[in-house]
Amino acid sequence: MSSSTMPSGSRPRRVAALLALLLAALTALIGCGSDTDTASSEGSTRVIQTERGPVTVPAQAKRIVVLSGGLTGYLYALDAPVAATDTRVLGVTNFDGGFPPSWAAKAKEQGTKQLPAGEELNIEAVAAAAPDLIIGGGQGITAVQAEKLYDKLTVIAPTILVPKTVAAWQDQLRQVADAAGRSDKVEALVGAYRDKVAKVKSSIKVPAGSFAVLLSLPNNEPYLVPQSAALPALLSELGFQADDVLAKAGNPKLFGSGDSFAVSPELLSKAADAPQAFVLPVGGRSVDQLKQDQVYANLPSFKGNTLYELPATSYRPDYDGAMATLDVIAKRFA
Repeated sequence: MSSSTMPSGSRPRRVAALLALLLAALTALIGCGSDTDTASSEGSTRVIQTERGPVTVPAQAKRIVVLSGGLTGYLYALDAPVAATDTRVLGVTNFDGGFPPSWAAKAKEQGTKQLPAGEELNIEAVAAAAPDLIIGGGQGITAVQAEKLYDKLTVIAPTILVPKTVAAWQDQLRQVADAAGRSDKVEALVGAYRDKVAKVKSSIKVPAGSFAVLLSLPNNEPYLVPQSAALPALLSELGFQADDVLAKAGNPKLFGSGDSFAVSPELLSKAADAPQAFVLPVGGRSVDQLKQDQVYANLPSFKGNTLYELPATSYRPDYDGAMATLDVIAKRFA
């Protein structure tokens, strides 16, 4: 029957039926879409337990803002995307800006923006970077700044602060990787470090006797690094014998980061009487300059010229800093 001979009322009924079928199909399609979206969103976030309680973070962050330059190198080592970062690294860069040499190339390759360095954290710059994750904490002034503005940071994006008590680079790496959703890459990095330790240890001759680590800061006051800190621990892995400088100094209170303590000039000769010494100029005097100071010149390591200067990045090394320190040791004690 042609449309011209269709009985009256038949066409509206067919159109209504067709519309009903289309509506049912559309409803089913929308329903399928909702199920798909729900399924795809499963696992898109994770909950991390922190000192400040549970924090929900992306399963794998896409735009990370780092508030401490001392933590940024881990993220580049993990191939994580850093949208913006503080650039200050102890003894390397300060308020003048510029990326530290160890990760400058990776920062430029990713198009990472520099956060303004100042006495206060620039919360507006953090927000402007549109992060889906903020990582801060660690050691130093940047950790203090982040703690002060933690509540405001959490309004911008999920915020993870690495506790200052987590000093070993391996532990910092694991916490940063967990926050960024890159934990699967950690063991390869740690394994590469262990392999290098074994290689360096087999290729060097370790001097006899224990060693102390002297910290040279801008205020020119004597500081020592306890044997539990990151650098003495690294040296001990290579076969060097760390002296118990903390006990010899009378077990003074460690600074907040737990990796240094001050001693009086009078006590230095007792606490740092080890036959070997590693010197870390972190904005302070070099070994040659310290030799001109009688407070240091009378130490056994200075008299015997058994002094070994290491770069500032060896003091609180990240992954790159630890690997670079191994290179320095390998060359010096070959």
